[in-house]
Amino acid sequence: MIFNNLFNRGKNVGSNTQLVHLSKSEKIKIGLTFFAGKIIGVIILLIAMRIIPDLIATKAYAGETYTPHETMLMDTANTIWTLVAAFLVFGMQAGFVMLEAGFARKRETVNVLMECIFDTCLCGLLFWAIGYAFMFSEGNAFIGYHWFFLQGAPATYLATGIPILAHWIFQYAFADTCSTIVSGAMIGRTSFRGDILYSIGITGFIYPIIGHWAWGPGGFLSVYGFWDFAGSTVVHTIGGIASLAGAIVLGPRIGRIFKRDGGGMPPAHNLTLGAVGAFILWFGWYGFNPGSTLSAVDMQGIGRVAANTTLAACSGGMIAMYLALWFGPTKGKFDLGFTVNGLLGGLVAITCPCYWVSPFGAVIIGAIAGLVVFIATNMLEYLRIDDPIGAVPVHGACGMWGTWSLGLFASGEYGITGPAGADNSAPLTGLLYGGGTELLIKQLVGNLTIAAATFVIAFILMWVIQKLPHPWKLRVEKEGEEAGLDIFEHGSEAYS
Repeated sequence: MIFNNLFNRGKNVGSNTQLVHLSKSEKIKIGLTFFAGKIIGVIILLIAMRIIPDLIATKAYAGETYTPHETMLMDTANTIWTLVAAFLVFGMQAGFVMLEAGFARKRETVNVLMECIFDTCLCGLLFWAIGYAFMFSEGNAFIGYHWFFLQGAPATYLATGIPILAHWIFQYAFADTCSTIVSGAMIGRTSFRGDILYSIGITGFIYPIIGHWAWGPGGFLSVYGFWDFAGSTVVHTIGGIASLAGAIVLGPRIGRIFKRDGGGMPPAHNLTLGAVGAFILWFGWYGFNPGSTLSAVDMQGIGRVAANTTLAACSGGMIAMYLALWFGPTKGKFDLGFTVNGLLGGLVAITCPCYWVSPFGAVIIGAIAGLVVFIATNMLEYLRIDDPIGAVPVHGACGMWGTWSLGLFASGEYGITGPAGADNSAPLTGLLYGGGTELLIKQLVGNLTIAAATFVIAFILMWVIQKLPHPWKLRVEKEGEEAGLDIFEHGSEAYS
């Protein structure tokens, strides 16, 4: 009635509008009406604030229970997130191909492309047949021995709630990454048949069996208290150390003159390709690290991991660039190769501790990784070990540093993630945050155990293959290396 009266008293009359004169009682009624509306709005807002977080809550505790419907929705979300992350990690293969081909010489470009494509196909079949079983099935402290060819596997992987095939494809992308890393230090002088043989050994046996120690159910390093969130050790240290073994067995490329002998690294044939490949790898790392939560519900954890991943890459690239500017072989120049490998080293280093460190810690970890890349690259040059791409400094050395860094920089705020989100009731705490040396010692023991085992086994594997007759020998024939692997092994060139 009040609003009807107001309308009638204030409506237009011709071209003029009559002014509304309200009595004191009408003003009080209008004021009370608006006040009541605001109170109702506040009540609705408070109710929404109470109900909505319960529907999308991410904070979880060990004793929390869920209805079957809530569990199904949570598992569905987690599975979708895991698959999206798997696709991102798989996309890193395009980055590896471009990075390695760009940093290599023109005459071995097709060989790099063919190796990476072949490794991806081979890894898929081997990881389906035996690799996943060795790594992730129930077994003993050293190896899994169920689910070969994925037969007899349960519907979901352990307590994750994620279908076994979704978990398989996510872990296959990781295995493929490790396999591709190994080829980086062996470019330009490895026969393609030799590549087939060592790839079978790395993908089918070395990576999954040693990886079981840290990531498999009941693995002895996992039980010991060793942590590797997304693979600084399991993926990158294994890949980088196996690369080192291969480079040592092969020896340097024909005509390679090292710095101490008056030479240096042959120039990359296409830095544009290499730099674009690095950006693709960086993008794929947002599946590599955040995806390792295996939980879309852990929104705070995913955000923190993504931010830490970004910051470590940025600081790693910056530090490597300035070290090369001040002390590098192109002193006084801003070196693109060192900058690219510095940011990649930062990404590798943060892969282990990304869930448990603060953004400030990530910046420091990435910056030290840039230093590690610079030192390790010059050390290989001094030791006359030919690594055309920098696989050993980036993946091997930075993988080791990143694993150790958890024992220093774990902030004491975060525990582990699970299907329902984070459980921070038992956080990891590093030495610099008052946690003592216990975690650091466990990280050192776990990482060095895997590094030593990988080097010994990979060296023996490479040495045995090198003793085979041509064309199965690890190193290609001299005439093939001098002519270029593209023509000799594949009968084609990347450029007309």
